[in-house]
Amino acid sequence: MKDLTKLVHRPEVEVAGFSSLSVPTHRASTIVFPTAEAYAKRRLREPDGYAYGLDGTPTTRALEAQIAALEQGRRTMLLPSGQAAIALLFLTVLRPGDTVLIPDTVYPPVRALCANVLAHQGIAHRLYPSLTGRGIEDFIDGSVRLIWTESPGSGTMEVEDIPAIVDVARRRGLLVGCDNTWATPLLFKPLAAGVDFSVEALTKYAAGHSDVLLGSVTVRDLDWHARLRAMAKVMGIGVSPDDCALVLRGIETLGVRLAHIGRVSIGIAEALRDHPAVSRVLHPALAECPGHGFWKRDMSGASGVFSLALQPALDALLNEALADLRVFVIGGSWGGTRSLVAPMTVQGRLGGDPAGRLLRISIGLEDPDDLLEDLVGLLDRLLIAGNPAHS
Repeated sequence: MKDLTKLVHRPEVEVAGFSSLSVPTHRASTIVFPTAEAYAKRRLREPDGYAYGLDGTPTTRALEAQIAALEQGRRTMLLPSGQAAIALLFLTVLRPGDTVLIPDTVYPPVRALCANVLAHQGIAHRLYPSLTGRGIEDFIDGSVRLIWTESPGSGTMEVEDIPAIVDVARRRGLLVGCDNTWATPLLFKPLAAGVDFSVEALTKYAAGHSDVLLGSVTVRDLDWHARLRAMAKVMGIGVSPDDCALVLRGIETLGVRLAHIGRVSIGIAEALRDHPAVSRVLHPALAECPGHGFWKRDMSGASGVFSLALQPALDALLNEALADLRVFVIGGSWGGTRSLVAPMTVQGRLGGDPAGRLLRISIGLEDPDDLLEDLVGLLDRLLIAGNPAHS
């Protein structure tokens, strides 16, 4: 064998006796086969086997299996982001003439998906109030195929009555999906509550370090897993094994991170309740938060995301005041080690409060006293700017 051949044909090395605690990162585009017959029958390996790199590698399968076990589901499908997971699910489940019900607190890109993509395919959507519970039946007609839930809701933090929605859906023969990113399967298991599809933006708490984008759909029914994989395949959607390796590493500390972040978020939310710059603290663990009773009944704890509604007169001063934060930084997403704030505009509510802008807060791993001091300083600056005579 000549040198140029030796450059691309590696010798076999002994692996017996090598045992590592970390999952190896298997990268591949091409999967090779021992015979022409095996290659001709490669599609028989789907959906769980290996036929092409786009379908996954042992690294992606390891993460899929771990998420499925945590979610108590049959299989998990990985996607490039949480929004990609929702989009693939909707495109797989819904057909022209169908309607999907979405809560009025839903993640804004989900609304955009429905209005700007699905609508052009003859798929309708209808908003329902996030606290409707069994009242979801009033929004159902013969075209409804899927009820989508997001609990708590983006920004406004209402917790939905998932078991009541599932009960109505079962009687009407409908499917239910849930965005479980806030709670993660450590705090709530949608599939155990009867939901058909549990979606997570693994970008956030599972990855935990603000350096990777990944999403997941976990299913109760193996048939839906096969359909999701088939749809992803024809759309050319796959995930990077390097991203999966980062999430596999991050998820090992998810339990301790989430427990700490949850405790700190509750303590800070309680401390900010009575600040004169705040009109309302929206945190599912607080009794006054809409849906608190459902959170207390269905979830085993809190994560680190909640929102502040400011006194209306102070809203116009918020942007300038945010520039002086010392510990928090302004940014989208959440769930990493750094604490974030993000001003959010609430739109399209069906008569619910609050209206206008909210300040969404994501608690990270900094010292709780530093975090509270930074937020109180922000609120104090707003009061001073709004009442110069008191400066």
